[in-house]
Amino acid sequence: MTPAELLQDAFGRIVEGGTAVVDGLSDDQLTHRIAPGTNTIAWLVWHLARGQDAQVAGVAGHEQVWTAQGYAERFGLPFDVRTTGYGQSAEEVGQVRVSADLLADYLRATHEATVGWLAQVSAEDLDRVVDERWDPPVTLGVRLVSILEDDIQHLGQANLIRGILERS
Repeated sequence: MTPAELLQDAFGRIVEGGTAVVDGLSDDQLTHRIAPGTNTIAWLVWHLARGQDAQVAGVAGHEQVWTAQGYAERFGLPFDVRTTGYGQSAEEVGQVRVSADLLADYLRATHEATVGWLAQVSAEDLDRVVDERWDPPVTLGVRLVSILEDDIQHLGQANLIRGILERS
């Protein structure tokens, strides 16, 4: 297995889990908060897709799926088009109110862009420095693992919320 194949498999698990966690949920379930001020499934899945989309586009040098494929308009969120969810308030989290189908579509489109680009990534590419603002500077490999780690955490949170909703 090549590094690109390994990364494609890992990102494949994100899209599988993300589409499964929203499957069949109503708009009310997607925006339910298990406690005041907590994240919702809709926000978590949107945020994990937005983070992946923005960060992969940044290192790949291509336009984000969010803008290139019109998802910013389709979602109609009251945020700047560059917003990915980082640092948003509880009020802003509550403004992500979209259907399960739209969330899954955006996640799948982001996944396709990610794995399509990963197909050309070599083992040597993973050592390329992509962010010098850190000490040590961040390599492509470290950035991709960071994206995966963030997505995995948010997917786990969304699954926890779904599990609570199913048992309520």
